[in-house]
Order: sequence, then structure tokens, then C-alpha cells
Amino acid sequence: MLYLWLKAFHIIAVVCWFAGLFYLPRLFVYHAMSEDAASRERFCTMERKLYRGIMGPSMILTLVLGAWMLYLNPAWLTQGWMHAKLTLVVLLIGYHHACGAMLKRFARGEKGRSHVFYRWFNEVPVLFLIAIVILVVVKPF
Repeated sequence: MLYLWLKAFHIIAVVCWFAGLFYLPRLFVYHAMSEDAASRERFCTMERKLYRGIMGPSMILTLVLGAWMLYLNPAWLTQGWMHAKLTLVVLLIGYHHACGAMLKRFARGEKGRSHVFYRWFNEVPVLFLIAIVILVVVKPF
């Protein structure tokens, strides 16, 4: 029964984390397009609150609950699909931190890249989500 509770809360945490991973780069698009100081300040506030208040805690909860489930089912660590999934999770953590670095650049007043870059950057978590869900559900190897 404990495992099912862990799994339920793990899924909830993953959904919250991905919501932030989908929305923060979209805010970067609008931030890069903004031209007045009031808009830029508003986007900085929204980005910071999303990253620190939702994305960070959701990522940590996702990782803790996932590790706990692996502790309860260590045999999964011998399966190829889990190795692939964990590799994607590590890369996703890197994406998360890349978002944090971009957030800091915006907070310093640096635009850096065009809104077109951020539009493409915004699509990356979709690819991670598709691959991770297929690995977990289909377990192709």
C-alpha cells in the first residue's frame, strides 16, 4: 500500500514539475519580447516565483519519491528501460538548471537570446515527457 501512495504522489510531483518546465520558457518568450521596464520586472517576479516556489520543490519531491520507489523495487535498476529513463531524468535536471541560469540572466537585465530561441527551447521538455512516459509504460527494453 505504501508503494501505491508513493507512486501517486510521485506522479503528482512530476505533473507539477513539468507544468513549470512547460511554462517558464514560455515566460522567457514573452520576457524577451517585452520592451518596458514594468513588464520586464513583472516577468522577473513571475519567473522567480515559478522556479523557486513550484519547479524546485516539485523536482525535489519527484526525485525523492522516485528514489524511494527504487529503494522498494531495486530489481528495476537491472532493467534497460529504467537506465534510459534515469538518463533522461538526469538530462531533464540539467534542463531545469539551464532554465535557472536563464532566469538569473533575465533578472540581471540581460536578454541574451531572441524570443525565437526561447520558443524552440520551450519544446524540449515535450520530448523528454514523451520519451519518459513511453519508457515507463511500454518498457521497450
